[in-house]
Amino acid sequence: MADLPDIARLRTDIERIDTEIMDALRRRMNLADDIARTKVADASPLRDPPREDLVLHRVREVATAHGLDPHEIERIYRIIMDMSVARQQALIQRLDTTPLRVGYPGIEGSYSHLAARQRYKGRSGGVLLTGLETGREVLEALRRGALDLALLPIENTSAGSMNETYDLLAEGGAVIIGELVSQVDHRLLGLPGSRLEEVRTVLSHPQAISQCEAFLRKVPWIRALPEYDTSAAALKVRERNDPTVAAIASESAAQRFGLEVLVRDIQPSSGNYTRFVEVSREAAPIPADAHCKTSLMVVLEHKPGTLGQVLTALSQRGVNLAKLESRPIPGQPWRYRFYLDLEGHAADAPLVAALQDLQPLTSSMRLLGTYPRVEGLHE
Repeated sequence: MADLPDIARLRTDIERIDTEIMDALRRRMNLADDIARTKVADASPLRDPPREDLVLHRVREVATAHGLDPHEIERIYRIIMDMSVARQQALIQRLDTTPLRVGYPGIEGSYSHLAARQRYKGRSGGVLLTGLETGREVLEALRRGALDLALLPIENTSAGSMNETYDLLAEGGAVIIGELVSQVDHRLLGLPGSRLEEVRTVLSHPQAISQCEAFLRKVPWIRALPEYDTSAAALKVRERNDPTVAAIASESAAQRFGLEVLVRDIQPSSGNYTRFVEVSREAAPIPADAHCKTSLMVVLEHKPGTLGQVLTALSQRGVNLAKLESRPIPGQPWRYRFYLDLEGHAADAPLVAALQDLQPLTSSMRLLGTYPRVEGLHE
């Protein structure tokens, strides 16, 4: 029988390898610090679940190739990734300037995420972006103080108003402090090598499906199914690995999840734009020279001609009505709230007088916010 290796030497070898593992972990954590700084400067989310899923998938493949248990290795790497996120959070808390915490509905690569990056990238002090599944989750996080700002889509040039956002604003606890208009360029995304003729199902957010209705009528063999987010739809196409399933999403989502653009620009040819509102718990200062917009929510007295009186009162005071939207009042059949976007600052004399005129015509009236308006949006 051959002599067995000396156990003391084996333990020394294990300790040496343990030291190498610790050194590798230290280097990995140092890289996590660099990633945190980059994300803050680049307005990217701190936690990125789709990216984490891709890492875990690669880890399982490498573990299998090395003869290791892929499930146990995945469990270890989940702990390592949690350590990395905790380290990034700790670093951010130590920064001289606390980054602005901004939430949006969707995941990285969604149109809300792209709009948030457009708005906040390069901000002095940095930005921490957080994508949540729904607008309600975003506003709830804002109200409880987990976020400083929320960016919510409120209307689209092709599909009209985002009713959920109006309903959420009606609940209170938040005020509009800004607006942003972002161009939306929809792509039909599929697996690499797939063809349009193969596709039988397309996944996307209901608004994106509505915005691409004209295109979908031209491909009647494709059935559209709703997803909570365009980028999440793209991720699902990648995960299903089925050439008959496609997504309506952005070019960014295609690059992110390794998908191929099957058809470009499937939105209306005249252009497709989404207006977002920036929401905070409190009003924000406005530059003196800013052209402003004031958003208002009213419930009118239930009398004939009241809405006409409201419009007349605004006209007589020289206040331009930029938008009028109605939404049903929960629990009150056939009663409606009205949302008005008025040009001007709520403290301007014409608007002050107009709001006083409206008071006796309403059973409730609430200012949703005064904020700088995007020039050219209403031309």
